[in-house]
Amino acid sequence: MKKQFIILFLLVLSSQVYSQIISLPEVEITAVNYKYLNAVDSEENSLTIKMLAEKVAMFDLKSSEYYNDEYDTHYVSFYIPDGKILVAYNKNGKLIRTIERFKNVKLPKEVQNAITKRFPNWSIISDVYKVSFHVDNDDAKKQFKVILENGDKRMKVKLDENGNFQ
Repeated sequence: MKKQFIILFLLVLSSQVYSQIISLPEVEITAVNYKYLNAVDSEENSLTIKMLAEKVAMFDLKSSEYYNDEYDTHYVSFYIPDGKILVAYNKNGKLIRTIERFKNVKLPKEVQNAITKRFPNWSIISDVYKVSFHVDNDDAKKQFKVILENGDKRMKVKLDENGNFQ
């Protein structure tokens, strides 16, 4: 009798489990600020820089503690040990512009080739990668400031992402 009661109880319980299956519509998630991601993305960027750029693009200003509907522009800073991104969002949470600065990043091949071609006996001591993005331009201005050394001499040079000296 006891076994029959347990079996009956399990049958009743299992029938209710199948009745609770719900199908939901398919949802596609996209970045609101995809223009920013397209403009600043580069194959040479490190994984940490790419992840920080994704955080900037996916940041939900309206649900953050920094949001105040009285202001038209909100400034938010994002940091990693190698650099930072200062972002301006409008009151709807859309990215307006960014200023980015990263230290000692891996230089793109074009930049490395331009430096070694123009300064063959010089070595790279440090570099700073600067990016400025404005939504109206749909393009990011990327600049590398590099410190070169040859013996006891030091020199600073500026290049764009294509290896053109400025």
